[in-house]
Amino acid sequence: MTIANTPEPPYYAVIFTSLRTEGDNGYRAMAQRMGELAAQQPGYLGIESAREGIGITVSYWRDLESIRAWKANAEHLHAQQTGRSTWYSDYKARICKIERDYGLDDVFASRSE
Repeated sequence: MTIANTPEPPYYAVIFTSLRTEGDNGYRAMAQRMGELAAQQPGYLGIESAREGIGITVSYWRDLESIRAWKANAEHLHAQQTGRSTWYSDYKARICKIERDYGLDDVFASRSE
């Protein structure tokens, strides 16, 4: 896993937080497929995901229209439906505008100025 290489802001993030039900029930394969499919969508910038009890997936997008198109993708709609009926005991999706970002290299650069 790597940290997504995003462009200069502004751009958008979809933060998907979830609690899983018991068993896999096809979840792992679908999650992998959704990652592959999302990467093919116009406006997709990257993804980061972690699961240790609670799952948090952050996908990055160029604009709100790209997010709307991804949400409406037929295969993604099927995954959403299965998520509600089978995989998740609870979830929350949040859409955010990224106005500023920085990383370790940026912190070191600002210390030397």
